[in-house]
Amino acid sequence: MAKYIGILTAGGDSPGLNAAIRGVGKAAQNAYGMSIIGFRDGFRGLMENRTVRLDSGALSGILTVGGTILGTSRDKPHKMPIGDKLLDMTDVMVDTYHKHHLDALVCLGGGGTQKNAFRLAQKGLNIITLPKTIDNDVALTDVTFGFDTALTIATEAIDRLHSTAHSHHRIIVVEVMGHNTGWLALGAGIAGGADVILIPEIPYDVQRVAESIMDRSRAGKRFSIVAVSEGAMSKELAQSYHAVQEEIAQAESGKNARAAKARLAELEAERLQSTHTLTAQLETLTRLESRVTILGHVQRGGTPSPADRLLATRLGTACARFIHEEVFGVMVAARGEGAVPVPLAEVVGKRKTVPPDHPWIESARALGVSLGD
Repeated sequence: MAKYIGILTAGGDSPGLNAAIRGVGKAAQNAYGMSIIGFRDGFRGLMENRTVRLDSGALSGILTVGGTILGTSRDKPHKMPIGDKLLDMTDVMVDTYHKHHLDALVCLGGGGTQKNAFRLAQKGLNIITLPKTIDNDVALTDVTFGFDTALTIATEAIDRLHSTAHSHHRIIVVEVMGHNTGWLALGAGIAGGADVILIPEIPYDVQRVAESIMDRSRAGKRFSIVAVSEGAMSKELAQSYHAVQEEIAQAESGKNARAAKARLAELEAERLQSTHTLTAQLETLTRLESRVTILGHVQRGGTPSPADRLLATRLGTACARFIHEEVFGVMVAARGEGAVPVPLAEVVGKRKTVPPDHPWIESARALGVSLGD
């Protein structure tokens, strides 16, 4: 009996989403005779029942296109902005699922999407997810699609900054995305030949960073490239941050909890400015002209790399096969050259961070790259 499946993309946009949609859709139609519809703008489109038919024509020509043809949003099923309120619209989404007589719903997204999809699975829906994010921080998958493209863009940016840093004998501080993990900054920093790499997993000592730059200067190297993850923090800020988080976790309610949350908001605002603060500190400590470049959302856009197209297609076609085999409540994870179903219950609430003994860390240290510690 033919199956009817829905698909949506949620969270931030990422290269490879269209390749994954195409992989799921074409395999579902060609190999298994399924019908597929897309929901526009993530979980909000599921709630509002805004759909598009994903026939062969709609799936044609999208392999190399960046972003997502379905649109996306960061809306959460249980905290959906409706007017001036946040409402739990999960039951409405369940009704939409049944209204279309769906046999499965495919959700493409990062860590937040895995959580939101799991909530729908707990409501009894047949859910299957694919891991997407440029941050590469989804647990229990070797890699996420979107990461390789963003890594290439960030590396090319560092490559280009070498010439201006060398010409003006400057310190160039490059802020790379990655949320609260250092995969993107670490990978781009090593591939781009950065002299200092700062990531969230290793809080940095600005004095040590400055000393490593001065060592280069004394050796006749008159410029330095510092690759910084957007989530990187100094040791002092990290200690304050974690202390307040523990205080919030221990506080039951009331005045103490509110005060701690207010303090956390202040620290978060300080963290958002930490790259600019670091740049100014380095200029003061080294007396070398320092400039900051924040790459921002340029890392999310454009044509997906061949590696991301292959990965998204591999996971997408595997997804269609798992639906055919009625394997639900899982994320399709990259494992070696294959794809395996991992229970969503084991994925949600976890984040894949850079281990201190990871080979990339060991390679950076062997090269003499300063990690700020």
